[in-house]
Order: sequence, then structure tokens, then C-alpha cells
Amino acid sequence: MTRLQNTLIKNPQAVMTGLHGPLARAGHVDIRIVDGRIAEMAEGLTAHPGERVIDARGSVVYPGWINTHHHLFQNLLKAVPAGMNQDLQGWLASVPYPRLNLFTPKLARIAARLGMAELLLSGVTTCADHHYLYHANGTTETGDLLFDMAEAFGMRFVLCRGGALESASAHPGFSKTALQPESLEQMVGDIERLKSLYHQDTPDAMRRVVVAPTTPTFSLPPTLLRELAHSARGLGLRLHTHLSETQNYVNFCREKYNCLPVEFVAEHEWLGPDVWFAHAVHMQPGEIRMLAQTGTGISHCPVSNARLGSGIAPVPQMYEAGVPISLGVDGVASNESGSMVAEAHAAWLIHRAEQGAAATTVEDVIHWGTAGGARVLGLDSVGTLQIGQAADLVIYSLDHPRFFGFHDTALAPVAAGEPISVRYSMVGGRMVVDDGVIPGLDLERMRAEAWDGVRQLIQVDD
Repeated sequence: MTRLQNTLIKNPQAVMTGLHGPLARAGHVDIRIVDGRIAEMAEGLTAHPGERVIDARGSVVYPGWINTHHHLFQNLLKAVPAGMNQDLQGWLASVPYPRLNLFTPKLARIAARLGMAELLLSGVTTCADHHYLYHANGTTETGDLLFDMAEAFGMRFVLCRGGALESASAHPGFSKTALQPESLEQMVGDIERLKSLYHQDTPDAMRRVVVAPTTPTFSLPPTLLRELAHSARGLGLRLHTHLSETQNYVNFCREKYNCLPVEFVAEHEWLGPDVWFAHAVHMQPGEIRMLAQTGTGISHCPVSNARLGSGIAPVPQMYEAGVPISLGVDGVASNESGSMVAEAHAAWLIHRAEQGAAATTVEDVIHWGTAGGARVLGLDSVGTLQIGQAADLVIYSLDHPRFFGFHDTALAPVAAGEPISVRYSMVGGRMVVDDGVIPGLDLERMRAEAWDGVRQLIQVDD
């Protein structure tokens, strides 16, 4: 990350705003950034004294992607053989949970550095990480180091403080380990500590804390679910968790609680504009209406859902109903990529394959991955390219042969997908990728650390 500097972006081939409908495209406008905010968007702007001028000829400008569901520690768990052909439950039992006790703060730091670098180099400027490396006798340090790492990279960061409060025999992940879940007092106490140290309430906050038990049905008893919601709202914090990722999840809820998952969380005060759920793959029309009526958001993770055979979320129907939609890459242990460009590309294609060519547009997907993400995170000053908004944006180069021949270059990053090169990316006007490089990042050191981390974790397979 470089120092804050006023900047003029000249001559882009196209600018996408992240807005919905006719306002999605700004055309060939130049963009002036002053004191970290967008001050002007117009053709033919001339440089002011002291401004840095970036010639964006041959490039397109997008709002920075807002990744609303991730598991950064999983960046050292890509393509674990035991989990490659498993469904979600088998994958949980064979990949992440047997290794939770192996993730020292050092390994968590290595994984986070790798994950954040990959996100930045795909155009992400904000990351919400659902971090559940917590258990009764473990350290809480791994959550704090994520804030440190995000600050070093200059990325906006939201810690969705996860964990389980259920008995080890009932939780499908903990049942395969000797670990014991936390108590409610441990979890809430650490959330209060994290809030006092890191949380910012501003609409362009660099750091946020969210209350995020791993799942509402498996991770804690129903009585504690409502209590945790009360604690979160008493602290002024948002709520996040997984929901309806698989059909088994729906079946469990029907059999144990005699209701659908959205009905279950509604009974325990887990709906509202301060709540968003990851996945929501298996949704009934009535559940979609409940989400829309309450303003409850969704983090759509199509690649992970496809990789685990979980299904395809009815996102076009949710979006049409008015449910706030965002995008997340999920953990790379069930994705193998932390690229938001790849996620957006998949989101554009997967619903068209299932529902027809009119199901999704590129403009829809950009809106979900930028403005939609800002909405579910409550970051109202980011997510769109408009005058007055924080200057969180990415400049994609179109110099790769896969983009040659495009008639509508504005759509190229999403329509063609990876590989794509981020020329520049900024967060609040500060460069976090400068001329294709993350300032100060030692790629060779990162590579060596990652391989060393994999060697330490691979012992579980032996």
C-alpha cells in the first residue's frame, strides 16, 4: 500500500459503476480522486498540480470487488486429496476440521497473507472472513492477526467471528476431532474485546467485527442462538452464518425442528437488514419472501457450491424478489481459487445454464459483487463509482489475447474471466496494487512459506 495521493485516471475504455440498470455504465469518463474520494467523473479532465496521472488506455475500471464470505485459513488446504470428491459433510470431516488444532498463529498468518494477496490480485478491495479457528482451549490470536494482515495490505476487512457452542458429539465437524467448542461466555467475551480494539461504525470503515457462529443449526443450541443475536445487536454488530448450503441441511431442520431453515432462524431473531447468510442454495418461495421482506442478505458462492455438489442457489429469483445479493469466494479448500473474477464469471454462467440465457447479465453480477456486497456489510460509502464515494476501484488490463476481439470491452473481465491482470487497485485512494504489483510483497518468500505450511498440514493424510 502506498501513501494517499490525489489521482487522475485518464482514458479508460470503459467504466462500470456497480449500480443497477441504466446507471451500470459510466462510459469512457476520466475519474479524479481527491483525499481518497471520487471528486469528478467526466470526459476530458485535465491534471491538477501534484496529481498522479494514470493512463488507463487499453483498460477498464470497475468498483473494487467486495467478497462477503471467505475462510482465509483454508489457503493452505487447496486440493486436499481426501476431500476432492466428497460432499460438504464428508469434506468438512476430512479436510478442515481434522486440521483445526494444527493451525498455529504462524500458519494462520501464512494462509492469510496468501489469501489476501490472491484476492487483491483479482480486484478485491474488501474481504469479510468467516473465521472459525476457535475452540475451548485454543488461542484467540488468529482473529487479531487477520486485522494486522489486512492493514499491512491496505484492504478493508470484516472479521466474522465464528465458532461453535454445541457439544462435540452433535457438531458434524467437531465430532471428528478431540476439540471442545467454546462456551457462550468465551465467544461473547472475545467479541466484546475485538469490538473495543478494531470495530469502526463509519460507512467507509476499514475494520469491522461481525457475530458469526459457524451454523445456526449445528453450532449452538437454539436457546443460545437468540441470546447471541441479542448480544450482537446490543453491541451494534451485524450477524452472519451459513444457511441451507445442502439438502441435508434442510432435511435436518425439518426433522429436528419441523420447519424450514429460514423459518427456524426467524423464530430465533436471525432475520433483518443487519443479517446475511452464506450459500442459501436450497430455498422455498416462502423463504425467499421472508428474506426479501426483512432485508436479509445472501452471499452467493457458486464455485464452492458446484465443487461440493451442493446445488445452484436460486439467486435470480431472490434478486427479483428484492433479496440483497452479494458474492463470496468461500474457502479455497472447497474452491481452489480466491479470485473474485472467477467467482463472478461462474455466477454469470451457472444460472444461464440452469434457467436460460436471460437469467443473469454481466451488469447484474457486477452489481452483486460490488454494491450488493457493500449493502450487506453496511458499508454505504463503498461499492459504487460515484462522486462522493470512497475511491475503492480496480483497473483491469485488457492486454491478454483472450480479450482481443471484444466488441463490448466493459464486460470483458466477467464475460471472459481469468486470466486477467490487475494494473492498479486502490482502497480509499491508496494504491494497494501498483503497476501490477502489491507494494512490498515478497512473492518468493510467500511461495516458500506456503509450501512449508502445506508440509506441516499434510501429516494428517499420512
